Amino acid sequence: MLKPMVVVGLIALWSYSLQNGCNDLQKSLTHLSYYPIRDMRQTVVIDPQRTVFRNPDSLSVPTIGRDPYTFDTAPYEVAGAKIQNPISGEESVVRGDSLFHRICTPCHGKSMAGDGLVVANYIPPPDLLAEGTRSRTDGYMYMYMRHGGAVMPSYGNALSSRDGWDLVNYIRHMQKVSPR
Repeated sequence: MLKPMVVVGLIALWSYSLQNGCNDLQKSLTHLSYYPIRDMRQTVVIDPQRTVFRNPDSLSVPTIGRDPYTFDTAPYEVAGAKIQNPISGEESVVRGDSLFHRICTPCHGKSMAGDGLVVANYIPPPDLLAEGTRSRTDGYMYMYMRHGGAVMPSYGNALSSRDGWDLVNYIRHMQKVSPR
């Protein structure tokens, strides 16, 4: 009588162990543990520019130096007048053309008139070929692109300082050749 009970006990133990093992395997393959806060606006992120990280990662934007007057409290008219365009040449205009069509066209449009697709429900951006933009200094335009303005967001993380100057040179080139 003892022998059949031992056999039944071993079979029950084996089936229970096998069942738990299968459940554990299923959980390990299909159960993903997420951080309790899934909203990206509330998560804590590492800001590599302000921490102890010294080497740039593969996603960092290369620069050609620190932007002068970045932390000035003065308006862009004052700070922009102090900044001189360090880049010139046809290759800068060509790079700026490529950047403009990739980054700026959604808001400013292909004609630079502020008629892009993104701003249909928002305040339209200024016409880049109009007199108001032509009268601005290169430094003002550079600071406005890199650090944002009233409606325009900051593109300092998306553009290197060289890219910013390439865009300024392209806009100036289009202002020269435009009939407006």
